[in-house]
Amino acid sequence: MEAQKDLVTLLGRVQSNRQMSREPIPSPMPREDLEAVRARSGPPEGLSRRAFILAAAGAVSGAAFWGLQRSTVAAARPLDANEGPANVTIVEFSSDGKRNEVVTVPRVIKSDEEWQRQLSRDAYWVTRHADTERPFTGKNLDQHRHGIFHCIGCDLALFSSETKFDSGTGWPSFWQPIAEENVVKSVDGSLMVVRTAVSCRLCDAHLGHVFNDGPAPTGLRYCINSVALRFAAIS
Repeated sequence: MEAQKDLVTLLGRVQSNRQMSREPIPSPMPREDLEAVRARSGPPEGLSRRAFILAAAGAVSGAAFWGLQRSTVAAARPLDANEGPANVTIVEFSSDGKRNEVVTVPRVIKSDEEWQRQLSRDAYWVTRHADTERPFTGKNLDQHRHGIFHCIGCDLALFSSETKFDSGTGWPSFWQPIAEENVVKSVDGSLMVVRTAVSCRLCDAHLGHVFNDGPAPTGLRYCINSVALRFAAIS
């Protein structure tokens, strides 16, 4: 008799478990509240789903295009020994600043070790690695005597004191080079804005950059690193 009671109890428990397994699991949140949460997580008010998707895609595409455009503009740098022409055409000047002949001469090419021995630490990093000196620190910034500014690497005449002006930027500034033949301009994409780098024609030393915000008559501002120049006074 007791065994039958136990069997009935066991069968009742099994039936109860079967019924529980067929019942749906209650949702932790009412359906109305769940729909409200989904609605709030959609696009901002007043903006359709299509417009939201198009705006997001446009932003991603714009960022990708900007990155691609920036990656295609390389940073300006001095040429390696095996790059560039073997000979260059320059204008020579006398010690008193008089223009002489236009000549074609071999380009000055030296090893990295030779440049390090010849130049000061700052001049080496600026001219051979396109670095920039700190503003208002160069000795040629306040150089107001009459004379010629030569390349620190090869002594080529680059700028005259007659075209030097105070730009307020902290670097020596000129409104034109002493001879267009003596400098090289190249595209520089090393910063957020594409600029025009200026280098020495003879030894390819990086000098600085040129901008279109200078005074008359050229409207140009050659912003040059002081350590890239050697000043020679003219009495």
